[in-house]
Amino acid sequence: MRTIAILAQKGGAGKTSLSLALAVEADARGLATAVLDLDPQATAAAWGDQRGGEHPAVAAVPAARLEATLKAAADNGAALAIIDTPPQVEGPALAAARAAEFVLIPSKPNIFDIRAIQASVEIAKLAGKPAAVVLIGAHPSAKRRVDEARAVLEQMGANVAPVSFAHRAAWPESAERGKTPTETEPDGAAAGEIRAFWDWLDATYQLTARGLARMTA
Repeated sequence: MRTIAILAQKGGAGKTSLSLALAVEADARGLATAVLDLDPQATAAAWGDQRGGEHPAVAAVPAARLEATLKAAADNGAALAIIDTPPQVEGPALAAARAAEFVLIPSKPNIFDIRAIQASVEIAKLAGKPAAVVLIGAHPSAKRRVDEARAVLEQMGANVAPVSFAHRAAWPESAERGKTPTETEPDGAAAGEIRAFWDWLDATYQLTARGLARMTA
């Protein structure tokens, strides 16, 4: 089973939205996926409840039970686990990073959020895991802001994913229905960004045989 941890020590960075969007896309691509929600607010778990048992599986998990829950997910046939972590709590974030193969760190493309990601970058380093920053939440027309944020992050030594996510109405509208943009607006721009990000993620970390083929082509 492959495992991804999604960290952001600053609240409102988009961790849960990213976790759920990737889980739904992974499931659509044929990977049985489990989302483990370590946040006491259990936003991801509530979203899963709203779906009434529809895939992907989502469970609220205390950090102390993470290892056992990952083993149970693997034993039950999960091919991918995505760990959604709480903000401003280093213990669960470090546990998630240590349990994962790699880490994604969502951040809004503004100076305050960029400064705040350093804590998450350090957690990934402490766990000895590769990490990539994911820029989320810029206005669709603000390409310059995203490019500037990417340049600043790269100057800081951060690895930045080449695909970013714009602030689009499809995100909150789909979440209200227990869905993601690929489900509610499959031909929309938000869904296109999710699929493009998944393609990059798959090729970079070889999550599937197709991703491995892209990497070796």
